[in-house]
Amino acid sequence: MTFPERRSADVPTDEERVDEALRLLSGPPVALDVAVKRLARGSGVYAWWAPPSVLPDLPGPPNDSDPSRRMLYLGRATSLRGRILRNHLRRSGSSTLRRTLAGLLVSEGYRTTWTDRVVLIPEDETRLTAWMHEHLRLTWAEDPEPADIEAELVRRLHPPLNVHGVDPEHIQAAVVAAKNSYNISSGPAQPQL
Repeated sequence: MTFPERRSADVPTDEERVDEALRLLSGPPVALDVAVKRLARGSGVYAWWAPPSVLPDLPGPPNDSDPSRRMLYLGRATSLRGRILRNHLRRSGSSTLRRTLAGLLVSEGYRTTWTDRVVLIPEDETRLTAWMHEHLRLTWAEDPEPADIEAELVRRLHPPLNVHGVDPEHIQAAVVAAKNSYNISSGPAQPQL
């Protein structure tokens, strides 16, 4: 005999989890030097925010708590602290956000090299991190299974730097072009003929 699956009253539904994540992500964006001290080691989703003067051609949803900021990017992590500190604030090779930002800021002379993939040269990794500290803010929401809610959050919010999971009509051509420009900026050494 089988019993219908029962949901415990204290286990939130996916919809409740999405609503709670939206509430937390729409809270006051935090400066990165403060955020890195507060970030949990657990899993969750996070959002990057900037004033409209930063990347002005890319509209994003305004922050409910601070309308002077708009969302640029939304991601998920199995470790919020690890993802932000080790990837987004350090290495372009493992951060889609950093690669996209470098591509969008190409006019500021960001330079790349080839390792096993395209990466910023060390000085420009440092320069991009400083740029992020100056211009971007962060919000986050802990969640035990962030992969279950990320797609719905992206679908509802349409962050302009996200490409995967975004409805085609909301994909920003400038972001796709920046990603492509970054990806072809360096490549494996070609053999000499």
